[in-house]
Amino acid sequence: MTFSIVYSSRTGNTAQLARFLSDNLPSEGCLFCGPPAKEALAAQLIFVGFWTDKGTCDGETAAFLPLLHGKEAALFGTAGFGGDRDYFAGILQRAQSFLPKDCRCHPGFLCQGKMPPAVGERYRAALEQNPQDPRALGMWAAFQEGLHHPNRADEEALLAWAREILPSDGR
Repeated sequence: MTFSIVYSSRTGNTAQLARFLSDNLPSEGCLFCGPPAKEALAAQLIFVGFWTDKGTCDGETAAFLPLLHGKEAALFGTAGFGGDRDYFAGILQRAQSFLPKDCRCHPGFLCQGKMPPAVGERYRAALEQNPQDPRALGMWAAFQEGLHHPNRADEEALLAWAREILPSDGR
């Protein structure tokens, strides 16, 4: 089976995951790896990586997903706030809503990613204003945890997910 790996990455997190997939999936089936482009549509299966923006995929990805008529899609990405499977499921569900009805969508994959430094500065400033604010404490903790992601465990989980989707018999 032919496949493409398409990704949008603001801070490098999703690009890291996409490169890991490209380096570890069979190269003979990969037709394309890069930012959203029509060349990617030549493949049967499209792995689409995105960064989370306001609870769904970023705008570049949202504009690309409707082009996947008659394709198989597997969405993966990163979110600054991690660890909550329900939160991740909601992001994936909202991102999948951009796919055309004739696109077969596989279950997706999300992991936590680093947030931009400016976000950390905002969270730190909020915490300095009110050191006991539970919301500010939670946001700062999420920012700190995100500094360690995506990590090797995230990459290995992504690869296991992709191998479940991609047939190993070369179809």
